Amino acid sequence: MDIFIATFLKMFFIMTPFFVLSVFLTVTNDSTAREKKSLAIKVTISVVIMSLVLLFFGKHIFAVFGITLDAFRIGAGALLFLSAVELIKGNKDTGKVGDKDISQLAVVPLAIPVTIGPGTIGILLVMGATFDSTSSMIMGCLALISAVLVIGVMLYSSSIIESIIGKQGLLVISKITGLFLSALAAQIVFTGIKNFLGL
Repeated sequence: MDIFIATFLKMFFIMTPFFVLSVFLTVTNDSTAREKKSLAIKVTISVVIMSLVLLFFGKHIFAVFGITLDAFRIGAGALLFLSAVELIKGNKDTGKVGDKDISQLAVVPLAIPVTIGPGTIGILLVMGATFDSTSSMIMGCLALISAVLVIGVMLYSSSIIESIIGKQGLLVISKITGLFLSALAAQIVFTGIKNFLGL
């Protein structure tokens, strides 16, 4: 049970649930409640699948493709920066086309790199190597899934949160989120370059 609680708390907070929620509210600003719930389910499923894959096979996948964690940092940071620019500019065209385009946000950027960033990937790779028994592995997996499901419930209830915040509040959150995303993207890229160059 100690493994479950420790893993749950670690994964819940490292996935920055409130930050994920603010990004989710921002990118779905022009979507209907039904579209938001559908996207929330897709994001949750995507995060669960990718987290488990990284937990068990992350090191092997990176090794097969010759990708280092630092190279991933630089790539993910670049993608995240593009998303940040769109948020700050207030470009919501993708949110007005329909459910098909909105659903494309489930994997990038909402699942990766917003929810599962380089830091989360690093933790998952380390966790996968530290489980020394089947029971600890099962408890760790259950804790990981539980943490993601709690975040999924938050996203699923985003319409209720949005009604409390209001349109003006969302606009403010959009700009602030964009600024934080750009700073986070820059930090991820700088960390990747620094580690890659051995500075």
